[in-house]
Amino acid sequence: LITSEWQLSEFRRVSRYRKLRKYLIPSEAGNMINGLRYQARVLTDLPTLEVSQDPDDNPVLAMAVAGDADFLVSGDKRDLLSLKVIEKTKIVTARNFLTKF
Repeated sequence: LITSEWQLSEFRRVSRYRKLRKYLIPSEAGNMINGLRYQARVLTDLPTLEVSQDPDDNPVLAMAVAGDADFLVSGDKRDLLSLKVIEKTKIVTARNFLTKF
């Protein structure tokens, strides 16, 4: 399991959006972040990539590359999944990952 300081900061930021509060209490988000820090490999330095049509996806792709990930699991059909692979990382849906791997 790979994450990054960038992703954890981004998750913390968006977890505070008012529209998400009915689904996720900020303190629960903090607990999730602490759990990820304990269980995941947390990357601090990410390469700069400009691969995706959506520039917001590039840090996620950079994590996969920097972490030498085998898989990147995503539901983003328009941008991430359409790439199918970045370097050695296969980009797959959760369903595909669970049924085939």
